[in-house]
Amino acid sequence: MTSFAYTTPFASNPVSTKSELAQYLIGLLDPLAPHTSPGGARIHLGFTGTHYDEAAAQLEGFSRPIWGLASLLAGGGSYPGAERWVRGFASGTNPDHEEFWGNMRNKDQRMVECSAIGFALSVAREQLWDPLPPEGQRHLEEWLGGMNDKEMPNTNWLWFRVFANLGLSKVGSPRFDAKRMKADLDHLDTFYIGEGWSRDGPEGVVQLDYYSSSFAIQYAQLVYSKLAQKEDPERCEEFRSRARKFALDFVHYFDEEGRAIPFGRSLTYRAAMSSFWGALAFADVEPPAPLTWGAVKGLLLRSLRYWARQPGAYNTDGTFTIGYCYPNHNMTENYNSPGSPYWFCKSFIPLALPESHPFWTSPEEPYPAALKNTVKPLYKPLHIATNLGGHTYILSSGQQCSYPVKQSAAKYGKFAYSSAFGYSVPVGSLTLEELGADSALALSADEGETWKVRRETKEARIEDGKWLHSMWYPWKDVSVETWLVPPTPDAPLWHLRIHRIKSSRSLLSAEGGWAIYGQGPDDRALEPSTGEAFGTLENGSEARAVSKAGVSGIAELRQRPTRKGKAMRTDANTNLMVPRAVMPTLMDEHNPEEGDIWLVTAVFGLPSVNGANGAAPGWEAEWRKRPVIPQEIAALMA
Repeated sequence: MTSFAYTTPFASNPVSTKSELAQYLIGLLDPLAPHTSPGGARIHLGFTGTHYDEAAAQLEGFSRPIWGLASLLAGGGSYPGAERWVRGFASGTNPDHEEFWGNMRNKDQRMVECSAIGFALSVAREQLWDPLPPEGQRHLEEWLGGMNDKEMPNTNWLWFRVFANLGLSKVGSPRFDAKRMKADLDHLDTFYIGEGWSRDGPEGVVQLDYYSSSFAIQYAQLVYSKLAQKEDPERCEEFRSRARKFALDFVHYFDEEGRAIPFGRSLTYRAAMSSFWGALAFADVEPPAPLTWGAVKGLLLRSLRYWARQPGAYNTDGTFTIGYCYPNHNMTENYNSPGSPYWFCKSFIPLALPESHPFWTSPEEPYPAALKNTVKPLYKPLHIATNLGGHTYILSSGQQCSYPVKQSAAKYGKFAYSSAFGYSVPVGSLTLEELGADSALALSADEGETWKVRRETKEARIEDGKWLHSMWYPWKDVSVETWLVPPTPDAPLWHLRIHRIKSSRSLLSAEGGWAIYGQGPDDRALEPSTGEAFGTLENGSEARAVSKAGVSGIAELRQRPTRKGKAMRTDANTNLMVPRAVMPTLMDEHNPEEGDIWLVTAVFGLPSVNGANGAAPGWEAEWRKRPVIPQEIAALMA
């Protein structure tokens, strides 16, 4: 297969130095020029819709690149195209201009975009505020200050108003509302639940996704701690203390190649998942051991290099696509406009640092050796993270979005999420192939007409640091009790899922392993094979798939002869990482006369390393191993 289409405009950039990082950013900013309105206030990148209006969508295209632009300018860099944004500030906030963004209303998307603007005024005043004429400055401060008396969602959104006021304070605006900012900060502090973690909302919310870290809360806390040290020193030190604790958990969401574990919503922001590491450096927070400045540098830059080399992340003109590793609207949310992916630019914040900063002077280091081949219970987010055997993933039970969001069962309810294999989302509702039920147990009570997977998890907890235990109730008369057991050194590439189903109705079940790239060396669909050759295997109560992406497999451990392995070819564009995937699956039928139904599922995963053509030879020895059911759970099954 030729590779002419499998490159990006940024693939040759090593992204190792400050100048190379600036070059990457400029390569993202330049393609926006042809899409920018004459007055500079709007950037129109496509015709797909959102739940909010088109003016707000085009404002999003204008504002989100500012995260990178302002960082570049703050760190002594220059960009001739910056004048587009200066003109845009004047045009977009002028009520009499045809490109006026519109005044903010309650819970308005425009509020989100105020955070980048407030950041820009705080760090790049001379380049982005001072060139504005007095009338332009007055319009901008009036527009930003217009959110201070509006209702906001009781979530991370409150940080956007904090940043608007922070920016207003830095330019000496009379529209700065110190009382409002303090009230917002005090309320945001109520989201804090300890050990560095904040939930994305008030008491009762169990949502600790990337908004708790890089997308919003941790990032915002760190930037605030740098910019408001003089005015709010006690709170700033608290934020820095939280970051030091959080870093020791968050590092487990990254693999040695720079990939973050895809989990939760808004993943079209891509490299923004790693922006916490840049914010840690921006705030001059000394990394806690075993992290070092070199390790922090590596965590961020490897992530950026990974995305610089993903051809599906970019349109042919160098603008971002909506999706993850390729354009994919199945996995996006109703708030993703064509400009949304530029939240990515938060990861460029180290450009604001001088060359003399230890982030830049320290040699880049690989993933910390002390954190390799580990299993780490993460009690606050209800995850167990592992990279044992070279596969980085989390087991997950208990999180759920606190409001309706597209594909929330896939984004929060799956049993496991992998940095290498990602996760899948439904593309339809007619067949199992459309369901994309990897790392999930799908149940049907109507002979396969419809299927349910876990969305709302109950009674979730990590028991004695050993495993996750939870309940799920797909119907009123059906309960599913699940134990998720992480891998052990004796079988490092396997994890266990044990389910006890109680049902008064007949059921079909389909449990999926990891979805994996489903094509052979000739780019045709994988064919049946044996041994370590690329292909699929269905053998009684087990199934597996082998391709250039590695190995994925699944096996039933309780000798249920009715449970059959199938190498299921999922519908195109279900998986976030690859558009064509195969998902090893176990199928079964159940009737109420069985009583308690026990399913004991072992899931195998071995990714290829650094783009190698498949898993390292000899992996079948690991496949032949089988994990052991913990005695405490086995006693319940007796």
